[in-house]
Amino acid sequence: MVELLAPAGTLEKLIFAIRYGADAVYASGTRYGMRAYAGNFSLDDLAAGITYAHKYGRKVYVTVNIIPHNEDLMGLKDYLRQLSEIDADAVILADPAVLVYAREVIPDMELHLSTQANAVNWQSVAFWAGQGVRRVILARELSLTEITEIRRRVPGVELEMFVHGAMCISYSGRCLISNYLTGRDANRGECAHPCRYSYALVEEKRPGQYYGIEEDGRGTYIMNSKDLCLHENLAAVLQTGVKGLKIEGRMKSVHYVATVTRAYRLALTSLARGESPPQELAAELRKVSHRAYTTGFAFGVPTAQDHLYAGGNNHSEAEFLGIVRGFSPEDGLLIEQRGHFRVGQGVEFISPTAGPWRYKIPRIQSAVTRTELDAARHAQELVYVPWREPLAEYSIMRSAAV
Repeated sequence: MVELLAPAGTLEKLIFAIRYGADAVYASGTRYGMRAYAGNFSLDDLAAGITYAHKYGRKVYVTVNIIPHNEDLMGLKDYLRQLSEIDADAVILADPAVLVYAREVIPDMELHLSTQANAVNWQSVAFWAGQGVRRVILARELSLTEITEIRRRVPGVELEMFVHGAMCISYSGRCLISNYLTGRDANRGECAHPCRYSYALVEEKRPGQYYGIEEDGRGTYIMNSKDLCLHENLAAVLQTGVKGLKIEGRMKSVHYVATVTRAYRLALTSLARGESPPQELAAELRKVSHRAYTTGFAFGVPTAQDHLYAGGNNHSEAEFLGIVRGFSPEDGLLIEQRGHFRVGQGVEFISPTAGPWRYKIPRIQSAVTRTELDAARHAQELVYVPWREPLAEYSIMRSAAV
């Protein structure tokens, strides 16, 4: 059975990923992971997240996938032991030094090779399997045909691939531009995402005179890729024989984690029943913050159509407004505010397995003062909105045209 993996940048996101259908999540501690600015877990929160996931029969894989310098090795063995003590299900690594330490101090821990290691051929996969790696997370720069051949030639190792999320302009994250421009080392978890910056040409004898590479007054985003999305190609993806399908986005919102995980889970459930996924699931993926979508390398080398030259900003077709925290027959749904909403506004709700249900808010009441409000304006304010029946806890409310 294929495993759906979702990102967990915080404990709250981990909970939403589990609730919305992830079989496993990947997360990072405060050191050694590739997303130093992703709101990473303290060891106590990581332990709590692992306990929560195991309660529901799910797994937590911990990233230890930086490309370490000498000083980064200090304390690494102790950290790996701590991950074993809190019962992490696997360590995701990219560097041989981390692999050597892991085999020494946590010999029973499952080891996964990070996409940072850039495995793009069957011989490399076979090599890493010979070093004790159980699963190889393939580089994004592979076609489905290539993945199928790797599966055929190395049947004894699990393969995992990215199916959704941001793309790098270098081999799966091995980028030096951030280090050069900002001093933040992308290979040690500090990427400043300079591939999303706006660029222009400067002629050396005309300093301060900028020339757009394309005729666009905002500049040119010459390295800005579209986001990967293989949701509508899942049947073909499953034919490759991969074990894990991975969603990118530890720095994304709770809304993103929940909505994207749900869309892929429900699609996989339909395919497992021999049915085509509902068309409306693809529309769900446009309601979260994203760039225009591409299938990446899955069906061939990307072209100019897979890049965004006109701008680097994300967009979405819906705004995340709140989280359902409870229900009262007298008062309705208890909503924790996550975005400004007002009386008379059109919204919709989704639960982990059902919805959306569209609705126009007739009334808002403070859950604390019991006073009538014209809008919910304050971050994480608790309010009631009328509703006829309970919705599952962790259901989401977002904007919608009604």
